[in-house]
Amino acid sequence: MTKLQIDDNNSLFYQYTPVENKPTVVFINALTGNTGHWEEKVAPMCREQGLGTLSYNMRGQIDTQLDDSVVPDCDLIVSDLLVLLKELQPNKPILCGLSIGGLFAAKAVLAGQPASGLILLNTLREIGPRLSWLNQGMVHVLDTGGFPLMLDMFLPLLTSENFHANARANHLQGNGYQPEDTSSGAYRLMQAAVKTDWDINYEALKLPVLSISGLQDRVFFDAAVVKKLGARIPDWQHMEWQDAGHLLPLEVPENLAEAVISFSQQHA
Repeated sequence: MTKLQIDDNNSLFYQYTPVENKPTVVFINALTGNTGHWEEKVAPMCREQGLGTLSYNMRGQIDTQLDDSVVPDCDLIVSDLLVLLKELQPNKPILCGLSIGGLFAAKAVLAGQPASGLILLNTLREIGPRLSWLNQGMVHVLDTGGFPLMLDMFLPLLTSENFHANARANHLQGNGYQPEDTSSGAYRLMQAAVKTDWDINYEALKLPVLSISGLQDRVFFDAAVVKKLGARIPDWQHMEWQDAGHLLPLEVPENLAEAVISFSQQHA
């Protein structure tokens, strides 16, 4: 298990496969994600086409250390990403983030992280009253029934019909729900994320940007918002996928890998 030890009580888990003189795709998780979501299909397909890959778990996610006194908020997560990239120095990095992971990637670029490109997967959104209510509500759901209840409530709204057919058997098990441990890293990540500032300077993203929206994401996708925010990005490409929802690496990994490979090869 490869870790970047930040100090005695804090560390990041990562999986890094560099390829000499080739760009490295850096995968940034969503809050409830982990490296396995990328490493199952997307990252191996990228490596098969000659690209380097780097996936990691942010503090609070599986196989990491998070000190009890540390708040895993947006500033900390972005700082950790910058530290990891400075330590590993991946060649011509292409930052690819899912959901809030795309926001973390964009903020890293705005903080000075060199990158050859940026891929935002279901990231572009504005936090108005509806999404603010939902974000805060998710934490209350965790307080009531933990992550199993949160998944049972929101996964059908976030993902595609095709995904439902395969995933349904793993949910609504009837075993009862238990409140989430409020000291766990996963809970603390969700709690801290409620206060994240999503209003960034899109005009200052001076690099090629690809955004992808899954149209069956019934929680976060808003076509008008995506169009408005994307128009502020100087070099912006956008894809809309009819057969996918929010969790692109799990729902359509082959399509996602092909898009990432094509973008990386084009802009490296």
